[in-house]
Amino acid sequence: MRTLVLVKKYALGLVNALKDDDEFSLVSQELAEFWTFFQTHRELSELLASPFIPASKKDLIIKNVLAACSLAEKTSRYLLLLVEHSRLNLLPEILQALPVLWHERKGVSTFEVNSVVALTESQKGRLQKELERLERRPVYLQFRIDPDLVGGVSLRKGNVVYDASIRGHLARLKEKICEG
Repeated sequence: MRTLVLVKKYALGLVNALKDDDEFSLVSQELAEFWTFFQTHRELSELLASPFIPASKKDLIIKNVLAACSLAEKTSRYLLLLVEHSRLNLLPEILQALPVLWHERKGVSTFEVNSVVALTESQKGRLQKELERLERRPVYLQFRIDPDLVGGVSLRKGNVVYDASIRGHLARLKEKICEG
């Protein structure tokens, strides 16, 4: 639970520091590329995670790495902040939360759409139009494939799940049968 609060805090802080879609795209892309780089260089990640290395040395190391990567100033400052507070391990979750918070800031609802197969463009369009009608505001859809659904779709908005999948119907049927 504490991790989710920290992730939201750091992601929201970054979202509030960004001025437009272009800057959001640039910074989030650079953060994702840095995380990929960081994961492929185990020595660096072990060095920054070590409690035996003084914070001043870690700061110097990360500054040198960031200078070599030639990242945008906001990206570099944000990564320095995460390292300074020993929160670099939260970066994957922060990267997941960024689009949702960015769209939320712009008044756009975000839905995660899970389906057993990829939806066609017309299905995506119809779903988006219907959700925009129901929400009475723009929506952003994140599509994912979930082979466990068997059929149908499942929508998630924050903590609320709308399940129109066969798996969901079977689970509700099982509950009714068990209740008698």
